[in-house]
Amino acid sequence: MQKWSENMGVIQTDQWLKVEFDRPTEICEKLLPYFKGQNANEIYNQLMKFGMYRPSRSSKMNLDRMIEQKVWKNADQLFQHYKNKWAGPDIPIFLFPLDRGRGLFFRQESNKSGVSYPDKMFLFLSDVDDTKELEALLVHEYHHVCRLKMLNKKMEEYTLLDSIIIEGLAEYAVLKNCGSEYLAKWCSIYTKKDLISLWDKYLKSHLSKRKNERAHDNLLFGEGRIPKLLGYAAGFAIVENYYKNHTYSTKLSFSIPASKFLEGSNEFG
Repeated sequence: MQKWSENMGVIQTDQWLKVEFDRPTEICEKLLPYFKGQNANEIYNQLMKFGMYRPSRSSKMNLDRMIEQKVWKNADQLFQHYKNKWAGPDIPIFLFPLDRGRGLFFRQESNKSGVSYPDKMFLFLSDVDDTKELEALLVHEYHHVCRLKMLNKKMEEYTLLDSIIIEGLAEYAVLKNCGSEYLAKWCSIYTKKDLISLWDKYLKSHLSKRKNERAHDNLLFGEGRIPKLLGYAAGFAIVENYYKNHTYSTKLSFSIPASKFLEGSNEFG
């Protein structure tokens, strides 16, 4: 399998896309070794939820722009840098064009999205003129990978509190490594006063909800009457508050239990 580096790193999915762009399920056949027990259709449907493209004129233009911007090479250089800096795991990273009309845009941006697993990462992109934007997305998603790997729990064991803190920590890593101008918009969509009130009203009594319970995602992402991306915004605020009183260490941020961040916060209790 072609790669930019000798190890894992960014897989050259640009080569796959040049041949099979109009047949994304054929591309997902190449992902079968990374998704045990799933078929290509199941993989494609899963990835589409997070923003993977559907063949169209606009997504083809996205691909052409990504190739022109050397996104694969840039992403791999960034990955190698953070893998060494954080002593993180060597994983395969898959880049695909973004479908702007779909996906859970966690960063609430219109030109990028991603999804991470303990052993792999997917980035969905459209037009990334500013390489720092690519870096911010990679930092956020790779922080997830490192924390998931370090915590080493089954996905169904993660609670809402775990997920809230995972998102907050990943974006705090963006703040530390890329600067405040590259933070996701959801970090500042609520005032601190409103956030504390919403925390008490919607989240505080449901922190033990498991990832496989429907309420987990409803509360994390904001569904129905739940304010949009409330769990994300609360996570960043809790982590930011924690580090006002504690020294920041990226490597420790991979392993500190989620409960410690809540205990160390004097505003969210």
